[in-house]
Amino acid sequence: MTLEEVMEHLAQLGSEQTKKTFLRHGAREPLYGVKVGDLKKLVKVVKKDRELALALYASGNTDAMYLAGLSIDPKTMTKAELQLWAGQANWYMLTEYTVAGVAAESSSALELAREWLQSPNELLATCGWSTYANYISVTPDEKLDLHEIASLLEQARTTIHTERNRVRYTMNSFVIIVGTYCEPLSKLALEVAAEIGGVQVAVGQTACKVPLASAYLHKVEAMGRIGKKKKTCIC
Repeated sequence: MTLEEVMEHLAQLGSEQTKKTFLRHGAREPLYGVKVGDLKKLVKVVKKDRELALALYASGNTDAMYLAGLSIDPKTMTKAELQLWAGQANWYMLTEYTVAGVAAESSSALELAREWLQSPNELLATCGWSTYANYISVTPDEKLDLHEIASLLEQARTTIHTERNRVRYTMNSFVIIVGTYCEPLSKLALEVAAEIGGVQVAVGQTACKVPLASAYLHKVEAMGRIGKKKKTCIC
């Protein structure tokens, strides 16, 4: 499919109701309002066409940018391309899911995560925390830098409640991800989760809630799923 054909198809799939929902969550124009489930179905049609995916992201349309993240092969993405994507992402759904997911499965995952999570730019910082969390979820424990991850847990423990709004959300998610997917640090993550308690995040006019990390981790433990890695973090 050509870029024009895909954009036309996205326009047909979009709805005003979904568009309004995305806008309430912080999305920026332009967008058609295509449900994520419909975007995932479209991947089968778009396939892993690298040039098309890059063009979709460059369009600046939220629906097209999300589709690009679903259809690109992360292994083909250069550090410069991922930095460009992160800089062009203009709301949390793109930074915390699209860019972070692709970056986490790229060869530049750790380098970019370390750079972004310390950024003074709120969106880049959220992208960094989410990238590192996603990387942990798909990487064998023996390949992880456990000392560094423990240090990041300590950073979350001591700074989460004074951090910027969406950074608080992704820090809380980081604690959950470590406790869920990194068995050697699961107990430490649970200790941090218990200490930080509830995390307050302004979610605008939405029904979204911030999960209580300690309760979430206890459920994962009860299900016997601690340490079971994901096959992919792109969703």
